[in-house]
Amino acid sequence: MVMKSERILIVDDEAAIREMIAIALDLAGFDCMEAEDGLVAHQIIVDERPSLVLLDWMLPGLSGVDLARRLKREEATQEIPIIILTAKCEEDNKIQGLEAGADDYVTKPFSTRELLSRIKAVLRRSSHRSAEKVIDVGGLRLDPVGHRITALEHPVDMGPTEYRLLEFFMSHQERAYTRSQMLDQVWGGNVYVEDRTIDVHIRRLRKALEPHGFDRYIQTVRGTGYRFSAKQEGKAEAV
Repeated sequence: MVMKSERILIVDDEAAIREMIAIALDLAGFDCMEAEDGLVAHQIIVDERPSLVLLDWMLPGLSGVDLARRLKREEATQEIPIIILTAKCEEDNKIQGLEAGADDYVTKPFSTRELLSRIKAVLRRSSHRSAEKVIDVGGLRLDPVGHRITALEHPVDMGPTEYRLLEFFMSHQERAYTRSQMLDQVWGGNVYVEDRTIDVHIRRLRKALEPHGFDRYIQTVRGTGYRFSAKQEGKAEAV
């Protein structure tokens, strides 16, 4: 079962198709968002940064292929994987979709079982690529290969748990997570850790980042948990 943190955006102008896919993804444990045209989809992608986009080729206004090209040109969205859904089955169409930046191509009609298998395969490949990529947010830099963290080019020391916590946060920016979700993602589902233990590690992480002002990126979301955000919506609340 996939924890509901992998969010899939379904972009299709046919409501029945969106609903069919959303039901299958929900049962498989994914979180779903929907859009009926390319312009709405682009705004959602920029704001929400989904884990993957299921993109219909034939959309009103901005076509799926044109949206794919646009996403791959923009630095903020170029790493988001795309699977194109289309009734076009000719080889030239497949090549055009892949050259536009799609990671995979699924021809209609398709089974939800096949689609789920393709989604999981693309997410695995994307996760492997991301696992070795340096993440830089406003000068806070995490190098997963060298296992180093720097803030404005100054080294930052922290414990292994705080490192894993920061790596998770920086890989999942702008999303609010409950303590339970963070326990599953950072500690693993088979490890018993009390929820309040997370608060202790959050305090330690903030303390390590505080000298360079990056503690403000670790934000408390009242009634939910925490999120990592470079957007300042007020000072982060104390735990």
